[in-house]
Amino acid sequence: MRQRIGLVGARGHTGRELLRLIAARDDLELVFASSRELAGQPVCDMAPEVTSGLLFESLSPDAVADRGADAVILALPNGAAHSFVAAIDAARPDTVIVDLSADYRFDDDWTYGLPEIHGRDALRGAKRIANPGCYATAGQLAIAPLRDRLAAQPHVFGVSGYSGAGTTPSRKNDIEALRDNLMPYALTGHLHEREMSRQMGIEVRFTPHVAAFFRGIVATVHLSLAEPVTRDALIALYETAYRGEPLVRVTGETPEVRDGADLPGAVVGGFGVSGDGRHVVIVSTLDNLLKGAAVQAMQNLCLALELPE
Repeated sequence: MRQRIGLVGARGHTGRELLRLIAARDDLELVFASSRELAGQPVCDMAPEVTSGLLFESLSPDAVADRGADAVILALPNGAAHSFVAAIDAARPDTVIVDLSADYRFDDDWTYGLPEIHGRDALRGAKRIANPGCYATAGQLAIAPLRDRLAAQPHVFGVSGYSGAGTTPSRKNDIEALRDNLMPYALTGHLHEREMSRQMGIEVRFTPHVAAFFRGIVATVHLSLAEPVTRDALIALYETAYRGEPLVRVTGETPEVRDGADLPGAVVGGFGVSGDGRHVVIVSTLDNLLKGAAVQAMQNLCLALELPE
């Protein structure tokens, strides 16, 4: 029997990817797609893969809870998830919720879902899952294998395509403002900086930037080590850490934005090592809409429902 899935926030870039990914599975059934802006329009107009004849709806939190879905994916802006979570908690607490915003990433009552690093056991059967941020995913994939060998805080220099700024107009998704430009923002205290620090158990420094390409992220991560390492040993360490993980590819080459864009997983490489072996640079790239959002949500959803990942 197929699991019944609802999607709230279907209009955005990530919502479009989620519609495609849900439709591709024969063990999931999309039973509603909520979007105020698109209400009444056929879902297949935006996602031709959805052939069920569904229309977009504008659903209140109570209406979402009343639909009785087995799982609900919330693809909403930060700060918008709480009313939906409260309604589902009250009416159907056994419904699985995967939240893509930052609203519950710092809540100990929610399971943080980055299976390649934090494991799958806690996700199996979980009811409340906080999906990691896109930059935070790229940064953690670069840091995690060396987490216990660090002598100082990691520094992450991140650049994202403008789809990461969402669909609401701003300078960060204004093509004219971005033309021939690289735009730094949130110079301190970015949510993903705090997220990486919390999940890695160390203080992480992070500087985000947005550029004029649509999708993809590259994170260049500087790490200081307590003991020296050779480049061969470093690559072997990462190959061991991600062995058996089909969505993480380790390469000796330095990956670029285009190497991760449109792929469901991440590419980790570069492996620059200083002359004394104590300073290394790892480059991690992924698609901010896929492994940085929708694919990760699908991994977490399927683990929670105990379906094949």
